Amino acid sequence: MARKKAIAMELDKIAFGGGCHWCTEAVFQSLKGVKKVQQGYVASTGKHNTFSEAIIVHFYPEIISEKTVLQVHLHTHKSTKNHSFRDKYRSAVYVFSEAQKHKLTLLLNELQKEFKNQLITKILPFESFKPSREQITSYYYKNPKKPFCETFINPKLKLIRDKFSKHVVTEKLNHLKD
Repeated sequence: MARKKAIAMELDKIAFGGGCHWCTEAVFQSLKGVKKVQQGYVASTGKHNTFSEAIIVHFYPEIISEKTVLQVHLHTHKSTKNHSFRDKYRSAVYVFSEAQKHKLTLLLNELQKEFKNQLITKILPFESFKPSREQITSYYYKNPKKPFCETFINPKLKLIRDKFSKHVVTEKLNHLKD
């Protein structure tokens, strides 16, 4: 019997900011092809050099594409709205290379057609990261019955379950009621 040759998949990463990092973390922890989500605070350069809540997503592009992770990000936070908390919750995609910046800029422009209003999400260079305290990482999956989780995170998880169902780890979202 012939043996199948194992294909080594390479891990890619991207950082997202937009809303509460507890919410964003739970969304990406629920997707197939995501190996790890680091919750914390990201800073960029220039006028965006202050830290804001964000996550770093480590994923396998052979399983879930950059386009899909970007779509999920744009649809699970207020990516078309400016509000008074934008310093704390910067709507951003933080990139790790010029090639990634170029590709994601094209994708962001392409995905604009999915939204009635103009996207405000910025593509920024990743500069630095401060991780959250261990006690609050994986917040949702440690505390799914907390009022915050039921009020703010469950609607985002229902959205990805419905809109991005083929990319969702179904077992993680079985508990959600319609």
